[in-house]
Amino acid sequence: MTMLNRVKALPKGFVWGGATAAYQVEGATTVDGKGKTMWDDYLKAQGRFSPDPASDFYHKYPEDIGLAKKYGLNAIRVSIAWTRIFPKGYGEPNQAGVAYYHKLFKTAIDAGVTPYVSLHHFDEPKTLFDDGDWLNRKNIDYFVDYAKFCFTEFPEVKNWFTINELISLATGQYIVGNFPPNHHFDVTSSIQAQHNELLAHARVVNLYKSMHLDGRIGLIHVLNPVYPITDTPENKHAAALYDAFLNRFLLDGTFLGEYTPETMSLINEILDANDAHLDIEDGDMAILKKASTQNDYFGMNYYQSQFIQAYDGPSGNHFNGTGKKGSSSFSFHGVGQIVPNPDVPTTDWDWNIYPEGLYDLLKRMKREYPNCKTIYITENGMGYKDEFDGTDKVIDDSPRIDFVDQHVAAVLKARDEGVDVQGYFIWSLQDQFSWANGYNKRYGLFYVDFKTQKRYIKKSAEWYKELADTMK
Repeated sequence: MTMLNRVKALPKGFVWGGATAAYQVEGATTVDGKGKTMWDDYLKAQGRFSPDPASDFYHKYPEDIGLAKKYGLNAIRVSIAWTRIFPKGYGEPNQAGVAYYHKLFKTAIDAGVTPYVSLHHFDEPKTLFDDGDWLNRKNIDYFVDYAKFCFTEFPEVKNWFTINELISLATGQYIVGNFPPNHHFDVTSSIQAQHNELLAHARVVNLYKSMHLDGRIGLIHVLNPVYPITDTPENKHAAALYDAFLNRFLLDGTFLGEYTPETMSLINEILDANDAHLDIEDGDMAILKKASTQNDYFGMNYYQSQFIQAYDGPSGNHFNGTGKKGSSSFSFHGVGQIVPNPDVPTTDWDWNIYPEGLYDLLKRMKREYPNCKTIYITENGMGYKDEFDGTDKVIDDSPRIDFVDQHVAAVLKARDEGVDVQGYFIWSLQDQFSWANGYNKRYGLFYVDFKTQKRYIKKSAEWYKELADTMK
């Protein structure tokens, strides 16, 4: 096949990986003593789709790691399912779960595919979810205990992330309502969850560093650049407000260890407009400040940018969970209204295809957050309706190749201009279960027939291998 022209080669030593998340790939949700997450009963009651079998990674991980190795990947992002280790989120560890992750990590390491491991990827234990989730500060203590157990139990893991996509949890649960408990525009809960998750992350980073372990630790934010649809003062202010809510509040807390006066002015404007509030307790900011210089690296997830206009009406949204193009909408009272940019193409799920946003983010991190050292792109990819004819021929997903090619080119451009970005993980390694879309939204390098669990190769996997070979 002919490779597209933007990216000719990868830098020597570049981390070239694929990403997964436990609940989205493992299946086996009731196997070997695993406890319930916040999703199990919720999805069953919804009746739309089930997290079993997902990609059956719980049983098929040797095959998937073998495919990763064969197609040139040198790293894999996985997460530990908290409830496989502690079925209730606390208590005695479940040895079957512990043994599973030892086997998974060994299989990857033996194959030369380095595991990058997240402690939390949207799968809160049901017991802790029922007890207030991240809004209950006692649950932060349980998370720290769980992290300490993992650090001690899995010395073979040298690359840790605490929490994946803090903003996606906070908005999915409390703003757009497509995660349990399905609150809509509960701004108090959303901003409080962001702060408390940052606190949990900071406490775990401080703990990890105090243990003097042979490894690295950081966290993962999904960043969404926000651009005014036209450069009016009103639209620029709407962009600043939404950027503070989605990106700046979390980045300040992570890498500055404080919320700057400029950031808090914007956040307070949003809180006031929505009769909301944020509680910061004595000692919180000292914990954030201590951690702010101790992150070894930063995992940046990027999928799309947002374009916004000023708006003073009521909040409302329609989530496109089916791939019916043009069906999504989002308006946030006191912030702004998301609008399409006629010059920017979109996916079937109305996500803007805008690699310039990734470049802008990388440059911004270097400019505004000097405590942010090495960056890895820990998720980037394209949801696509891959066409499969039931045969073994390679599946043509050329639009995905084009998407990834554009975004890797943006990464390498920023790198050439001095941003310390050392790796890229495609979302996703194999086709997976999607939290709010089920099984019709595919991201993988490898196609999964969910009925038979057979894996098939996509053109994107072959392209990935071609680029991997340029590092040899």
